[in-house]
Amino acid sequence: MSERKRQLKIARQLQKDLSEIFRLKLSDYFKNTLITITRVHVSADLSVARVYISVLTTDDSHAIIEKIIDQKSALRKALGNRIGKQVRKVPELVFLEDHGSKHASEIDDILSNLDIPPQPE
Repeated sequence: MSERKRQLKIARQLQKDLSEIFRLKLSDYFKNTLITITRVHVSADLSVARVYISVLTTDDSHAIIEKIIDQKSALRKALGNRIGKQVRKVPELVFLEDHGSKHASEIDDILSNLDIPPQPE
């Protein structure tokens, strides 16, 4: 059970620090794009972190994810500068697109376009 707690603690810390890194260091690189780190899952041995990213205000989110993947080594280095004393090894970062917000907006569009007649009294 303590390993699970450790995984969750490291995942929360990674999410917080990566969000800060994105905000400070990559804001010029992705000018008018809102990038949110929705969740982070860390492997049991703490060697791999799957980072789920939601990209808003752009139609080509796949291209943004590819740019982030290209910056992976710089992001890992910046992360290492922040958490280096808390972990033995900075986890390998795997960036994945989180489609949750897109699915939510699609469902919202469907629900708003429903024509539901009023209930008879």
